[in-house]
Amino acid sequence: MDSHTLRSLPLFPLGSVLFPGGMLPLRIFEVRYLDMIGKCHKAGAPFGVVSLTSGSEAQKPAPPDAADDAAQDAGSGAAGRGSPGAFASESFHAVGTLATIAEFSAPQPGFMVIRCIGTQRFEIARQERLKYGLWIADVNRIPDDAALAVPDDLKGAALALGKLHTSLRARGVPQDQLPFGPPFRLDDCAWVANRWCELLPLPPAQKQQLMALDNPLVRLELVNDILVRSGIVKD
Repeated sequence: MDSHTLRSLPLFPLGSVLFPGGMLPLRIFEVRYLDMIGKCHKAGAPFGVVSLTSGSEAQKPAPPDAADDAAQDAGSGAAGRGSPGAFASESFHAVGTLATIAEFSAPQPGFMVIRCIGTQRFEIARQERLKYGLWIADVNRIPDDAALAVPDDLKGAALALGKLHTSLRARGVPQDQLPFGPPFRLDDCAWVANRWCELLPLPPAQKQQLMALDNPLVRLELVNDILVRSGIVKD
């Protein structure tokens, strides 16, 4: 098997976007995810986070007259529509991010609380919806962002991000409640851009476009434009 390919990766469609290096807290109560998360935690295996284009995070039954349109076009840029007759339609972007479980607890039966870390991006090659509504996919890993130093004309974005972290710590916000944590890479284009993408109130579709960009310098340039227009960074 190609080392860049993962087979039968379980997917977690969400209404948000996970970036590499980002933190994602989740409260798990749906049957389709309880078993999946338990197995991933036990095996130390990742799962895939994908951003929804239609449908909802919580599984819903299909309308009585819904057609079974589970067959997918892997080259369409989106994945996951329809169901095997039991569940409402869900669609999601074909580019997502692997998530590894950093913290896990099961405070009561049928309920899990986890905190995940985004690692590597991937692109879906084939997807399938299983009997209980869980999506699995064969995915191709996308190479990690190149390490690029923040150029002088974009250092305002890095400085503002560092000041935000310092301000939150000065207010007494606990480390585990901060929006991002160490290792801090304020000199790296991808890391600075990704953290701002998580913080800024952008539509999920716009965050998805930024996450899927191959060039981290372009991603930071676009984010910096938003910061300038918002008055967070001076032009």
